[in-house]
Amino acid sequence: MARILSIDFGGKRTGLAVTDPMQIIASELRTVPTDDLLDFLMTYTQSEVVETIVVGQPRRMDGSLSDIETRIVEFIEKLREKVAIPIVRYDERFTSKMAGRSLIESGVKKKDRRDKSRLDSISATLILQDYLASRS
Repeated sequence: MARILSIDFGGKRTGLAVTDPMQIIASELRTVPTDDLLDFLMTYTQSEVVETIVVGQPRRMDGSLSDIETRIVEFIEKLREKVAIPIVRYDERFTSKMAGRSLIESGVKKKDRRDKSRLDSISATLILQDYLASRS
């Protein structure tokens, strides 16, 4: 089977996560500068078989879309021009908060929790885990 890749798109950095080939476990892949994201994904999808790309859809508490949504949609349009992989959107509300909480609960020191890139890749992992659970 092919992997599923998830994207937690950010203004400066973007977190990425991926499943194992059997699509059972979601794991952090890495965080890349958003300006380099398209190039990274092109390289990654040429070396790994990716079945689906899940892109987080940030929403506010009232359900409305967040301000970065316009940039995400523009990115998705560019990505669709480059790859023939289905792209789905998935609600990412609370993933950043949950990612921060998981770092605290796992005993990561406060100094190390300031590394926002780690938070982004964990958020992407949470999006992907939730997406996988929703398919069952």
